[in-house]
Amino acid sequence: MEKFGKSQSVKRVEDVRFLTGQGRYVDDIAPDGALRAFVFRSPVAHAEITSLDVSEAVAADGVHLVVTGQDLLDAGVDTAMFAALVKNRDGSDGAAPKRPVLAEGRVRFVGEPVAVVIAETMEQARDAAELIELDYDELPVWLDVTPGGQAIHPEAPDNKAFDFGLGDEAKTNAAFDAAARTVKLEVGDNRVIVNAMEPRGAYAEWDGERLHVAFNGQGVWGMKDQLAKAFGIDADAVRVTNPDVGGGFGMKAMPYPEYFVIAHAARVLGRPVRWMSERTEAMLSDNAGRDLVTTAELAFDDNNRITGYRLYTLCNLGAYNSQFAQPIQTNLFARILTGVYDIGAAWMRCEGIYTNTTQVDAYRGAGRPEGIYVLERVMDRAARELGIDPWELRRINFIKPAQFPYDTISGETYDVGDFERVLDHAAETADIAGYAARKAASEAAGKLRGQGLCYYIESILGDPSENVKVEFTEDGGARIYVGTQSNGQGHETVFAQFLSDQSGIPAELIEVVQGDSDLIAAGGGTGGSRSVTVQTHVTLTAVAEMVEGFSAFLAGEMGVAPEDVQFDDERFRADGSNLTPTMLEAAQMAREAGREDLLVWSTKATLPARSFPNGAHMAEVEIDPETGHTVIARYTVVDDFGNLINPMLAEGQVHGGVVQGIGQALTERVVYDEDGQLLTATFMDYAMPRADDVPMIGFETEPVPSTANPMGMKGCGEAGTVGALAAISNAMQDALWDRGVRQVDMPFTPQRVWAMVKDDEPIAAE
Repeated sequence: MEKFGKSQSVKRVEDVRFLTGQGRYVDDIAPDGALRAFVFRSPVAHAEITSLDVSEAVAADGVHLVVTGQDLLDAGVDTAMFAALVKNRDGSDGAAPKRPVLAEGRVRFVGEPVAVVIAETMEQARDAAELIELDYDELPVWLDVTPGGQAIHPEAPDNKAFDFGLGDEAKTNAAFDAAARTVKLEVGDNRVIVNAMEPRGAYAEWDGERLHVAFNGQGVWGMKDQLAKAFGIDADAVRVTNPDVGGGFGMKAMPYPEYFVIAHAARVLGRPVRWMSERTEAMLSDNAGRDLVTTAELAFDDNNRITGYRLYTLCNLGAYNSQFAQPIQTNLFARILTGVYDIGAAWMRCEGIYTNTTQVDAYRGAGRPEGIYVLERVMDRAARELGIDPWELRRINFIKPAQFPYDTISGETYDVGDFERVLDHAAETADIAGYAARKAASEAAGKLRGQGLCYYIESILGDPSENVKVEFTEDGGARIYVGTQSNGQGHETVFAQFLSDQSGIPAELIEVVQGDSDLIAAGGGTGGSRSVTVQTHVTLTAVAEMVEGFSAFLAGEMGVAPEDVQFDDERFRADGSNLTPTMLEAAQMAREAGREDLLVWSTKATLPARSFPNGAHMAEVEIDPETGHTVIARYTVVDDFGNLINPMLAEGQVHGGVVQGIGQALTERVVYDEDGQLLTATFMDYAMPRADDVPMIGFETEPVPSTANPMGMKGCGEAGTVGALAAISNAMQDALWDRGVRQVDMPFTPQRVWAMVKDDEPIAAE
């Protein structure tokens, strides 16, 4: 009988809690008597603040405090929020303007926090906020994702945050000069709002000089360090917790201003303070995703082999640097710059632009969906212009199995891969042979049908090291404390399942503990599809240490040498002894013997290298040319995730990622008016994908186990989104090509598609 935990599709144990209303989300668990916070935000996109009068708000019923940027400065709070920088092409750092927790002297986007009202009830806080008098002189608003305009920050003339380059420009230009054919395409990547099911929220409380902040994020240690810095206290005086989290997708991976303000207010007032975002507030203030335009070029020789790849990107950062914003469309985009293709010369240049809009930062995939989208769109265009089947063009240019390990131009080392095998599997699963008949049936019904392929690869991001603690409990079970944080991925099931597989402890007796900086030494949080690979790797290390420790202890009980004790993933055994304890029984024996040192195991481990999930997405779309309405008629995914712990959970991750890709491709688009006012600030105006936008998604795997970790795993959390954008867009281009449409850009809303069809229809002779 196959053991529980070995690549079996086990149902998620946490779902019973969630589906029966027993989840512990941050707004459910705020302390009794906590005061409520309401954020007063800028009503304009760009202005100098001439006066800010909060006196009437302070005097309003139920109000305990109104916090301004000056109040934070007067209290000695470090109000500069952290942001990572990249290097410019000349070696200097990218621009580093201060992003204050609350506005200081100027506002730079609609929704920027200006003041925070703390009151007994939310109604009182909201009413008091209406009494705040903000006077300002409006400034010119810059919304173009191009250099120019009045500087939003003095540190960034022409609103340029950075000018990044990677690769060999001279070698790439030479490849283009010598090319038999070149292909060029401009690719837009529309801005989206993340819209996690649970908006952002937090509460803060002080116990003497010790601060506790609970927030619904993607890890606790980054927030812990930044709170300690902001308040000038030792990190040991800060506890950060993440309770259950209803969706993160990268948007919740970093601190936001509200968390610092409520911590300050709780210290001043000596009472807990809580804040929870409303939906429109979230759409104004959450970090957005994507928002870039790239001109991409490919050079080919006479045999249709790629000899050069050249890109120029303009990306929107919004009004400030968010925590990871500068690296996303530069370093992270570059991780998979040349995708799965053997390209000898490449050069990318990216300029980051500040605009008077909300910040742009990580969204599911963080740079890798953007990079693959560009590459796979221009590959599709190249196949059309070269007159070659797009599947065959990819096969010609794939990195071949014998070339691994393969060093990429951007410095990554792909350990393994068999891309042609995966693509062959996809062709069979997607029934490519039957496509002609399906296309003919669509034409007979007056519809346009197209098919689109994307072959993606992604690089697992984040800290390659992770911590774990395993504790044997008095009730005969075990707890595993992990350094990652579930936002809905099923970590409680996966990590218990994996520990059970390795230790023989029944999964139902394992409690997974996460999201508490007091309970585990450190952790890398969740992001970049890192969680399962790094957490299982360190768990393997912990189990090995447990086996060694218990073997030495049991040797005395068995009357044998420690090296004679063996563990078979279920029981300890030794020739000459009839003792065959399980791991739990060994722990109980150690407890009875007073060996408390054997009951808690903490360790840290680092992955030797990254893993690179990859796979093929195949979409078929059907368009009604009379209305522009598009239906995704078929969608097939074949992924190489290496070895899987729980195939069902991996499939669920792919489904979710594909749906987010469908949303961006078909319906989602952020729109600002010329004054920087957000026009898509409710679900009446911002079109999230609905059930009838989503087809049944076929999912199969073709594993090529990774050599970068002992489990042979590759991450899967973001892969669905990485592949979906180009697959759908290429299908749209295929459907519209014969109608003369040569430029298709997301989102493919009915109005936009109808306009594409009508604009490119031949004009009848008079």
